[in-house]
Amino acid sequence: MTALRGPRQLPRAVYVISIAAELTGVHPQTLRIYERRGLIDPERTGGGSRRYSDSDIAQLRRIQELTTAGVNLEGVRRILALEAEVGRLQADLVAAETAAREAVQRIHREYRRDLVPAGDERLPATRRS
Repeated sequence: MTALRGPRQLPRAVYVISIAAELTGVHPQTLRIYERRGLIDPERTGGGSRRYSDSDIAQLRRIQELTTAGVNLEGVRRILALEAEVGRLQADLVAAETAAREAVQRIHREYRRDLVPAGDERLPATRRS
């Protein structure tokens, strides 16, 4: 899944629930519902408070986009799972293409080593019967 990113990415979960709700335009209780439904999994502090990262915010925005389009939460869960699977498959495909390209290059290098340059000597002609 590709999400639009803001000018600054925070790699850690730093947003409290009220800020996450404000950034995504949803009520904090809705964020709790999303968490119960398995749509989002924010990190927790030692005291149990939720902390949201930039990737969590992007995920929440995607959820909002889907629900605004009329998709129910179970549909959203399935769509998000499928999008994640597509992302994994695309990464696997890129890795397989890279491995195949490297294998072809390696084989071509081996062929080049096996080739012996022809010298000035000519092979004797053979008679065909």
